[in-house]
Amino acid sequence: MCREYLTQLRERINEFNDRGVAVYAVAPSNAKFISQFLDAFGPFPFPILGDPEKEGYRQMGHKTMPKWKLLSKAALGFVLRKTKNFIPSDERQKAVVLQSMKKADVFIQGGTYLYSEDGKLFWKHVDSSPDDHAKIDTVLGKL
Repeated sequence: MCREYLTQLRERINEFNDRGVAVYAVAPSNAKFISQFLDAFGPFPFPILGDPEKEGYRQMGHKTMPKWKLLSKAALGFVLRKTKNFIPSDERQKAVVLQSMKKADVFIQGGTYLYSEDGKLFWKHVDSSPDDHAKIDTVLGKL
């Protein structure tokens, strides 16, 4: 679950609401971890659903990035100061992030999907890496 992206969505939710768009986030986590995440980082003005077995992620073509590649990207981002708040200073948030890094599949990449009112997919962006999220302005433009 990319907390930076969720935070951006939270900050800009009115732009989606004004267009009559419902936002849902799906995390590769179970309900217990999502609850801990919400306690530390929430609230969010949209539901965060769980896919702990990652069945939906796999069916939609999401890949798990090799551990070495993700850790290399994270280290490089930290050294170049492009990764801000990688480990939060708030103790509750820090505990959730460290638990996630130990127990959750933080290597699976996410994506953004837009569906019509009748449930037909009309646009998608599958992330190729942790820094490849669809830009919110791009998503709003596709609406």
